[in-house]
Amino acid sequence: MSRNVVIVGAGPAGLAAAAAALRAGARVTLLDAAESPGGQYHRMLPEAFAAERPGRLHHGWAAFDRARRHVLGHPRCTWLAETSVWSLERRDPGDARPPRVHLVHGPDGAGRDRSVLDPDALVLATGAHDRVLPFPGWDLPGVFTAGAAQALAKGERLAVGDEVLVAGSGPFLLPVAASLLEAGSRVRGVLEANPAATVLRGWGARPRELASQPGKAAELAGYTALLARHRVPYRTGRAVIAARGDGRVEEAVTARLRADWSVVPGTERAVPVDAVCVTHGFSPQLELPLAAGCALRDGPEDGTAFVDVDDDQRTTAPGVHAAGEITGVAGAPAARAEGLLAGWLAGGGSPDAPELRAVRRRRDQGRAFARRLAAAHPVGDGWKSWLTPRTVVCRCEETTYGALCRAADDPAGGSDRAVRLGTRAGLGPCQARICGPAVAALLGGRVTRTATPHHRPVAQPIRLGELARPPKEGTP
Repeated sequence: MSRNVVIVGAGPAGLAAAAAALRAGARVTLLDAAESPGGQYHRMLPEAFAAERPGRLHHGWAAFDRARRHVLGHPRCTWLAETSVWSLERRDPGDARPPRVHLVHGPDGAGRDRSVLDPDALVLATGAHDRVLPFPGWDLPGVFTAGAAQALAKGERLAVGDEVLVAGSGPFLLPVAASLLEAGSRVRGVLEANPAATVLRGWGARPRELASQPGKAAELAGYTALLARHRVPYRTGRAVIAARGDGRVEEAVTARLRADWSVVPGTERAVPVDAVCVTHGFSPQLELPLAAGCALRDGPEDGTAFVDVDDDQRTTAPGVHAAGEITGVAGAPAARAEGLLAGWLAGGGSPDAPELRAVRRRRDQGRAFARRLAAAHPVGDGWKSWLTPRTVVCRCEETTYGALCRAADDPAGGSDRAVRLGTRAGLGPCQARICGPAVAALLGGRVTRTATPHHRPVAQPIRLGELARPPKEGTP
């Protein structure tokens, strides 16, 4: 009898996992909160746009389109669009089966249906979202995460502004700037916070390893040529340290940074803009791995963590595999390799299959790329010096940096839990998805850490009326 595999997330890792599990003979349920598969990397225009082809910046589109058509059209695959996992129900101790999967179907609003899946294996490929460090004015309208700006440009052909500055750290700045240019924005500049020496040292170590990533070099060349054609300057060792404006962003304050991200005095400069797009790396979406009982490993910076997996992409939770950005940020090719391995083994495929040797090699190359990426684009501790006592750290609850420091220094506190309860930091609608890593970094060394900000018994918001209705049998 074929195994029943549930795959959460239909980005590069999840789609590859579905294809591999189907090849292994399993029955697959693939689900995603979006209308279409692809994730952020292969985000498509809505079907209502009737677009004939994707934008020219969709790398690897032909291969993705083939995989998408194969998986969604397979008789053993059930595709659930606009579907979210709001809870994972663990088994009794000693039970080797994966958790039950509680779903809610449809866009947010009254009338959504619930259902429960009982899989033989579970693959988590939930991806990541932008990590943004707070700075004065980051809560002004017109300040966007880079991922949100790119999603609007790629998925809706909407430009977030006419005069835009892209800033932060990491190679993701380049495709974001390219998407904005394609949508019609004028990009005033791309600012990489790390100095050139740090970037070159990270990417230049063990140069022979770069030969295994020819696609990355081609992408870099394409983005570089596009920025040059539009005369967009790319600056290293510089960052947006504040945003100003009356009711919305009118100018961004940039400054030159030292290697630790502290500001070089006298280098501040105001740039007139109507939008700022920032990203300082990525935060993996760990709600479901934690709900499933998966152990985490520490990331390269304080307050960051990833799912701990073995050589077969198995987590420490029975019957649960993980793939993609939740195991380490390494890009779409590495996510696909991890997804292929996780899906094949979750579907009952042999771990000794000859074709897995090449997959494992690509996966290991992706892990090496992730280490190189972390070394070339680290987050320096000096960003904390950008803050003022009035800087909002938690935008949902409007908790300021000054309030956080006072709570941390209060003798009656002593733990991050007490600080969060006293200041409401991370307890708003986003449930610390945005501010969690920053708050953890700001509290590091000042209080005793008692919990991870990713632990949420209810992984996605659900209405009481939806909970009151019994779940439907099977899937819609």
